[in-house]
Amino acid sequence: MYKVLLTALAVAFVLVAPAAASAKIIEIGEIGTKPTPSCPTSPCEVISRTTAFQSRIGAERAMFVVPKDGRIVAWTITLGTPGKKQKKYFEENLGGPAQAGITVLKSGDRHYGRVLARSPLQLLTPWFGQTVQFPLTASLPVVKGSIVALTVPTWAPALGLGLGRDFVWKASRDVDACDDTETQSAQIDLNDLARYKCVYRTARLSYSATLITTPVPPTTKA
Repeated sequence: MYKVLLTALAVAFVLVAPAAASAKIIEIGEIGTKPTPSCPTSPCEVISRTTAFQSRIGAERAMFVVPKDGRIVAWTITLGTPGKKQKKYFEENLGGPAQAGITVLKSGDRHYGRVLARSPLQLLTPWFGQTVQFPLTASLPVVKGSIVALTVPTWAPALGLGLGRDFVWKASRDVDACDDTETQSAQIDLNDLARYKCVYRTARLSYSATLITTPVPPTTKA
């Protein structure tokens, strides 16, 4: 797969960090090898009309929980290649061309998530069959403990299938509508609140986000 490397903004953040307390680059959600999205195989399953994040990959948990304060400067997604008939079906039934962005959530009690920040949406069609990295013109501030989710208001061929039951992801759909993949449930607006009680197994979302941590001043000795 071809990966478009657009990390100049990330490098700039590191260069302005004080030498005594350097910022770090962390790829949130990057665990082992990247999953292979299902399309164009049959079934060609996509993530659609929701906001979602991976909560478990094998023994690894909380891989999309922000480990330190900082700023998200880019995000990456690996996409399948739907066939012409598959693409036409999804566009006609799921709101138009494939598009996605990332959303920063504040995790609350009872599985609620509130939108703290979000990226612009990106049209995905030109990048089918590739891994693409989108830099953010305006980086997103994040604090330790927040969650980086993938928001898909239409659809995205970014779902690897046939994995173990210890591969788990969650979506912002109503708890009584977990099987409804056509009704819009994506968290688009700031401060939007949704409950993440819909849990899906044996699949993996194929995205990640690039974090530049906030430098911590060195401890002053007496």
